[in-house]
Amino acid sequence: MERMNEIVAGNIRRLREERGLTMEELARLSGVSRSMVAQVERGEGNPTLSTLWKLSNGMKVPFHALTMSPKAPYEVVRPADLQPILEDGGRVKNYSIFPDDEDRRFSVYYMELEPGSSWRSEPHLRGTAEFVTVFSGGLEIATAERTLTVGPGESVRFPGDVVHSYRSLGEEKTVLHMILYNP
Repeated sequence: MERMNEIVAGNIRRLREERGLTMEELARLSGVSRSMVAQVERGEGNPTLSTLWKLSNGMKVPFHALTMSPKAPYEVVRPADLQPILEDGGRVKNYSIFPDDEDRRFSVYYMELEPGSSWRSEPHLRGTAEFVTVFSGGLEIATAERTLTVGPGESVRFPGDVVHSYRSLGEEKTVLHMILYNP
């Protein structure tokens, strides 16, 4: 199975070239340095979620376009086979379970947040909605307009096309599933 960094590297290079962009142009459009664009395209290091969101927004593609693998008619996804995207010094782990593609306008993620960890997300594509179900721990989701608290067994829907943040509440690891719907 391909490592996530290799999948992301190939997708970013392909999408950039399809759009006729140089690395310098992508850097300017995304606000990510040219050296970071080159590093990500080589599959080196672990780019943060924020960096990948900036690149996807710079190319005007949904986030899943960066993380999707070639698909088979049936697929069993095992967390042990996935490489998470890390934030907050590795205390936030985001696993891309089912990336969006041309035929499916949503993507599914599994996330683990250590107690006290947090992550700030850039706005997704216009009209994107996030659907989150918390399985353990507690979660605070904040946007400019509202702050929502979600506990085990609870779900929330909110606009994902604005800056928003996640913060783990309590002493227990927060585990959740997230669906991003791209209209």
